[in-house]
Amino acid sequence: MRFSYLSHLECPRDGRSYDAGVPQKVCGCGSPLLARYDLKALAEGVTRDQISAGPPSLWRYHPLLPVSAPEAVVTLGEGLTPIVGLPKYGATIGVPRLVVKDEGLLPTGSFKGRGAAVGVSRAQELGITAIAMPTNGNAGAAWATYAARAGMAALIVMPVDAPEITRKECVVTGAQLYLVDGLIGDAGRIVERAVAQDGWFPVATLKEPYRLEGKKTMGFEIAEQLGWRVPDVIVYPTGGGVGLIGIYKAVLELQELGWIGEKLPRMVAVQASGCAPIVRAFERGADHAEPWQDAATVAFGINVPSAIGDFLILDAVRSTRGCAVAVSDEAILAELAACARGEGVFFCPEGAATLAAVRQLRESGWLDGSEEVLVLNTGAGIKYPNTVTADPPLLTVDGNVQSTGH
Repeated sequence: MRFSYLSHLECPRDGRSYDAGVPQKVCGCGSPLLARYDLKALAEGVTRDQISAGPPSLWRYHPLLPVSAPEAVVTLGEGLTPIVGLPKYGATIGVPRLVVKDEGLLPTGSFKGRGAAVGVSRAQELGITAIAMPTNGNAGAAWATYAARAGMAALIVMPVDAPEITRKECVVTGAQLYLVDGLIGDAGRIVERAVAQDGWFPVATLKEPYRLEGKKTMGFEIAEQLGWRVPDVIVYPTGGGVGLIGIYKAVLELQELGWIGEKLPRMVAVQASGCAPIVRAFERGADHAEPWQDAATVAFGINVPSAIGDFLILDAVRSTRGCAVAVSDEAILAELAACARGEGVFFCPEGAATLAAVRQLRESGWLDGSEEVLVLNTGAGIKYPNTVTADPPLLTVDGNVQSTGH
């Protein structure tokens, strides 16, 4: 089989085609570009069984990925994260068929490693040697890591309030890291100046086409792990929205190949009430989301006031009869603790937002409790130590309480 069936890049807004054989950014109209594949030829040359017999990583889906040659792959073994049942916790909130796909087990501790692996691989294949990006933390850490693996230079700019561990990941892998006293949009403007002045290649969210292709492998894995079918509902924490857009893209590609049935999972975009531009646009029936003012949430990875792919997120939600919902920081932290106690699964705050959303949707009646609901935990909870307070008693060596509050 061919290693990749990549055909071209396409603008989802105006339909213009672009050459995938040279580095591309966004369409002339400002829209993100989407990778397209020769699915007819792929269906004739590749079977599901061949995919399942592939390597134990996301690269088993290489015919549906943009990297044209196996020697161009930059990998740390990413992919095939488990789907784990949450029956006890799910029963307490009235959704007994609740499961989680735990992306915290990826090499860099978050789902961002998928986009970085494919994005860096394709960038290197196209001759790019230096990348630059703004980040809320985990994406920068992942791209810095994979850039180091590829021998590529990386410039990362993140808000000063981003999780500290993500700073250290960037520094230890040799990236040029800068902090900004602001939000991710402020970091983005600094990166844009660096790109214009110093020739870095921008790899910000949806500003190049291939991060999305890595993220869509979550959708491929969900279908394959469930026996080439999809769950009733997929609930996703949404900032820039690449993961949600990617899962929807994956499902449509699998349908066109005839590898899954006609059923679409209802896609739910979850945001924090302190930064919910997509939810507001969904509720108003708008096609675009106005920037959110004074954005703030404990779920820092979804603290994105304005998303370039807003129309793609809204289309995925509406086309699948899904919805968009906002949850409070208090609910996020409460569900994070409840699931950890009940199931032993330590969600990151962004992932815990999906748990709060499922409870909210069940209480509202949008979920009736019979559905198979899959939530995404997008990162390891241990990367966010500030979400948990730990003050156990301090004992003397003979077992007596010396003091409390440590």
